[in-house]
Amino acid sequence: MAKLSRYFETFREPDGTEKMRVFARGHAVLRLAATNKGSAFTEEERIALGLEGLLPPRISTLSDQLVRVRRAYLEQPTPLAKYQFLRSVQERNELLFYALLEEHLAEMLPIIYTPTVGDAVQGFSLLYQSPRGLSLSTRNIDRAKDALASTFYDDVRMIVATDSSAILGIGDQGYGGLAIAIGKLALYTAGGGVSPSRTLPVGLDVGTDRVELREHPSYLGVPHARLRGEPYLAFVDKFVEAVRARYPRAIVQWEDLSKDTAFTVLERYRKVLPSFNDDIQGTGAVALAGVLSACKLRGERLVDQRIIVYGAGAGGAGVAWAMRDGMMREGLSRAEALSRLYVLDSKGLLLEGRAMEDYKRTLARPVADVADWGAGDRAPDLLCTIEKSGATVLLGLSGQSGAFTEAHVRALARNAERPIVFPLSNPTSACEASPEDILRWSEQRAIVATGSPFAPVRRPTGELVEIGQGNNAFIFPGLGFGAILCNAREITDGMVMAASQALSDYTARVHLRHGLVYPPVSELREVSIAVAVAVIVQAYADGVATSNRIDREAIEAHVRRHFWRPHYLPFVAG
Repeated sequence: MAKLSRYFETFREPDGTEKMRVFARGHAVLRLAATNKGSAFTEEERIALGLEGLLPPRISTLSDQLVRVRRAYLEQPTPLAKYQFLRSVQERNELLFYALLEEHLAEMLPIIYTPTVGDAVQGFSLLYQSPRGLSLSTRNIDRAKDALASTFYDDVRMIVATDSSAILGIGDQGYGGLAIAIGKLALYTAGGGVSPSRTLPVGLDVGTDRVELREHPSYLGVPHARLRGEPYLAFVDKFVEAVRARYPRAIVQWEDLSKDTAFTVLERYRKVLPSFNDDIQGTGAVALAGVLSACKLRGERLVDQRIIVYGAGAGGAGVAWAMRDGMMREGLSRAEALSRLYVLDSKGLLLEGRAMEDYKRTLARPVADVADWGAGDRAPDLLCTIEKSGATVLLGLSGQSGAFTEAHVRALARNAERPIVFPLSNPTSACEASPEDILRWSEQRAIVATGSPFAPVRRPTGELVEIGQGNNAFIFPGLGFGAILCNAREITDGMVMAASQALSDYTARVHLRHGLVYPPVSELREVSIAVAVAVIVQAYADGVATSNRIDREAIEAHVRRHFWRPHYLPFVAG
């Protein structure tokens, strides 16, 4: 028996049939998204739960409902309207929402996640209709434990928490970033097998530095400047303490924290409660998996490459560290790996002795390395770095639209027969270059993947080139699900690297012969299963799994058995 909420629990009959015992009655059953079946309640359920006369007489199946709700979805005129429609379904009938999302995942992923969710974040206060998740602010953080006690579910295992300071490519969005946490957790369920009753989106409202938000009469967040430094960490300390008290087995994914705090928060809490930062570790893992696949397409290894990471924020640093660790896994020393890696920020190539944030220092190169590059006293820019380093891989994490020019791509193409160019910045409007331009500038030779979805590109020969999407959704749902299933007390770097390797191995096994460096999004569930299996194996190897050890041969079956899928359970009155 699983007590999921004060309103319902699941149990199995002696014959193994799973059922739900519901403690609410009448309108309350229909007003709770977790217990509402809409027109699918059977006659027996309507009588037992006090629903007589409250529903249409015809009893629908889930399939009937999917046809009806799909038709209504297609009638929505804009992506943002489609987003709002899906959110309304989620708040009315949660299981129907996930059944719809599962059936049309590839189509709806860009709606509930990037790029459309960026518009939803920016308009969050004006679009707001129904509460979801937990909202902690400077007004109630001292009552964080009371707030956690009020949450709907009793056994949460996966939390996505954001302070909204660095949302996608649109920066500080105040309270609106809660939409990101909601969207990520939808992917944990639809793509990663985590039951919605085990998830909790959290908005950490520490203020916003956007004056136009604070002064807008409709803004729903606290109207003051952001907390920083020790007051900020004291705020997060209280949140972490409350989570440990209410949900001691929960995993926290830190989401869209600015580079000023992302690294500090990750290191401060990763051994206090199992947690990871998707912008740092997830982005790094998915980028590494794609580059490994591209290297296999070229018949080469990662250690054969010279890699440029353009952009040194949280995502850029995470990608650089992943590339370094990937090369070390192939046999290089740390120094040798770093000698093949070039990281640039807005001021140019990171060089030792220059003023920079602490996290960048491990990625800075000795000035002597570029003494003969002819850059003078200035740090080499991107074009100079491509030309002088002999780079074969160019990864964009800058958030700057148009940052990769024809000159950059042509210079890279002179260094490699098949240059690897991944403009990974989100949303689409922040992408460093379009795949069509990159292919044209490289004379159709480049291996291209992007962070946001792009349509296939037609070559002059008429051949269609599928553009792989380096979407973090290929990593974080499986990483979190695997950690949940083995009750990991920590998310280790080894577990993140195992997730990356699992994604690359899956792509090589299923899609590399077709020239793809990432799977299609429609295969997200199978990818997540492969990632979860690898994460569990690594968690046991790292000594952080606290569940009973599962035989390696049985792990995949264990993952598949616990992978949540949307179907209506029979209800009984409690």
